Amino acid sequence: MRTKTIRNITVIADLILINGAFVFAYMARYRWQWFLPVDERFFEPYARYYSQQIALNVLLILTFAQGRVWRRRRGEFWVDEVSRIGFAVATAVALLMAVTYFSLPEAPFSRLMLFWILLFVILFLGLGRLLRRWVLAALYRRGTAVDRVLVLGSGETGRGLIRTLLARPDLGFKAIGYLHDGSQENNIGLGRIPHLGTFDDLPAILEKQPKLYTVFIAVPGEMHQQTVKLLRTCHQHGITAQVVPDLLQLSLNRVEFNNMAGVPMLSVRDVGMTRGQKLAKRALDMALIIIASIPALLVTGLIALAIKLDSPGPILYSAERVGRNKKLFKMYKFRSMVVDADKQKKALEALNEADGPIFKMKDDPRLTRVGRFLRRSSLDELPQLWNVLLGQMSLVGPRPPLMDEVEQYKPWHRQRLSVIGGLTGLWQVSGRSDLTFDELCLLDIYYIEHWSLMLDIRILLQTIPHSLFGRGAY
Repeated sequence: MRTKTIRNITVIADLILINGAFVFAYMARYRWQWFLPVDERFFEPYARYYSQQIALNVLLILTFAQGRVWRRRRGEFWVDEVSRIGFAVATAVALLMAVTYFSLPEAPFSRLMLFWILLFVILFLGLGRLLRRWVLAALYRRGTAVDRVLVLGSGETGRGLIRTLLARPDLGFKAIGYLHDGSQENNIGLGRIPHLGTFDDLPAILEKQPKLYTVFIAVPGEMHQQTVKLLRTCHQHGITAQVVPDLLQLSLNRVEFNNMAGVPMLSVRDVGMTRGQKLAKRALDMALIIIASIPALLVTGLIALAIKLDSPGPILYSAERVGRNKKLFKMYKFRSMVVDADKQKKALEALNEADGPIFKMKDDPRLTRVGRFLRRSSLDELPQLWNVLLGQMSLVGPRPPLMDEVEQYKPWHRQRLSVIGGLTGLWQVSGRSDLTFDELCLLDIYYIEHWSLMLDIRILLQTIPHSLFGRGAY
């Protein structure tokens, strides 16, 4: 959906909410008489506030335009957006006091009325913005109303942009693909954001895709001439281009800006969690395990019985996995395959449907009847709660890989091993088996660079419907 359309709808909705808030402010002051009763001598009919209502609308239009409140900033937190609204509304109410006192001497003047105006306008507009976010997020998840974009570059800067586009569908961008500089190292394979060629193919692609919203140019800083050339090509085709700054060939989340007596300084922040963040993450894990322990034990008993009745062999399957900083540990799962599944893997490698070092088959013949259900519902991962209790894993984090997979990693893939692995992660709530290996790694790195407790909680909540409906799992 074009930005102009969203802006026009927002402006109209805001004006309706502003006037509705004004009515509520009047009701709170004179009808409901919250906080302070109104003496009959000072009761004012609503009609006497018409002039102030009109003045408020004009002042809010001016302060919103000056503060660019109606300019939607993709990725902005709701709290930050409400803060911008609050500042503009407070400014308008302060001006309304001055206008009422100096220019509308016959109009009623109630400080408590002004307080209710301030409160209700911020409340109504804040809830309106929240509703807009929910509506747009629902549309974006369905692929509706998204803005089509093209990514130029797949080095460190380009990968940083691509992982943000993969992890944040709420931004409303749908990348049709990416172009790279011709280096095989920078080809991150086909997937949701497919490889469309090299920079030389840009004119042909822009001819075929005239309705692109924008082109993101994310190339290394030393390729300045190439950046200018790409910008010129986009301009010639009437396409808006945006350049992603390449600071030290690092994600901006790793670059810290400091001021030393007026001298700007850049430093590099280590990727990973502080000791306090690790303790908070561990506390969340333990709290949730304690809460879910009894239901988990009941489900475990039922699954163990089903596995035993379905096929011969042990209930649990264990394999050595690579944890944080390449530390090896034994990870447990419910057995979902026949006993000699590992021996049959080599014969099936030609049928591998996944790219990169991982092995995936949608109709794997080694799966048992119960195992197929466990895989689609992710219940085969339940025994890994024991790994979480031992501190070898977390509830949320990158998926712990096998050693033979790690041996095939590209250098940038290894960034996903810098934190403790998890049962679920951004990769699971973004499609799981529908993702390419490079996209899986990009999502893991995004998670590492943007970690917060709220992100963990959001991923855990999103994991529930994905597990119940088996989206992208096999």
